[in-house]
Amino acid sequence: MRIGELSKRTGTSRRLLRYYEEQGLIVADRCANGYRSYDERFVDRVLQIRGLLEAGLPTRIIKQILPCLDKPRVIHFSDATPEMLATLERERDRMTERIACLTRNRDAVAEYLDAVRAGDRQAATTP
Repeated sequence: MRIGELSKRTGTSRRLLRYYEEQGLIVADRCANGYRSYDERFVDRVLQIRGLLEAGLPTRIIKQILPCLDKPRVIHFSDATPEMLATLERERDRMTERIACLTRNRDAVAEYLDAVRAGDRQAATTP
């Protein structure tokens, strides 16, 4: 698929897709006319990249963990320095904290909705 279709299917701008390519996160084949052509698998890959970026991971770390997202997984440990492992552990812990916070906020919103709906039901049945 061409870059425009990948952009539309992932909600990611063409400019950002080109940036992902520059960073080595995705790879495009080139057609005879020079247009980029992406394999279908890059739809999921771009969505995964966006999710990792939204979680706060920098592209250099994302590039290193991308093989963990593939199926079958092909993981290379040759560049896993102690610093990179420490960074990943910090990021994992930060994500865990964020997930806990999001879960608390989701539960609070759900409780609020339940209370509002219960109040609406009670008001509707009260003469």
